[in-house]
Amino acid sequence: MESVKRLLDTLFAIVATRLELLSNELQEERLYLTRMLLLSMMALFCFGLAVLLLTVFIVVLFWDDHRLVVLGALSAAFFALGTLLVMLVRGKARAKTKLFSASLSELVKDRERW
Repeated sequence: MESVKRLLDTLFAIVATRLELLSNELQEERLYLTRMLLLSMMALFCFGLAVLLLTVFIVVLFWDDHRLVVLGALSAAFFALGTLLVMLVRGKARAKTKLFSASLSELVKDRERW
């Protein structure tokens, strides 16, 4: 009976350790996502304002000669850049490590030990 008790104690300790690891990974992921979202929003605001001001500057610069050509060219350039950035973000999202990878690897190690 004593060996069964020790086995259960060990099993509960393993489960508790894995749950703590899972909790830590969830906390890290939440902090990472919050930080990335905040920085991304700030960068988008700054770049958006810069693009808007640059566009207005260029259109005013060519106001008398080719304002429609400049507006069309800038619109096409911004559309191409936006498409490129979307593809870049998709690639980064796919390349991200798997959530709970440390917990899953520890569970595999535990399963191999039994």
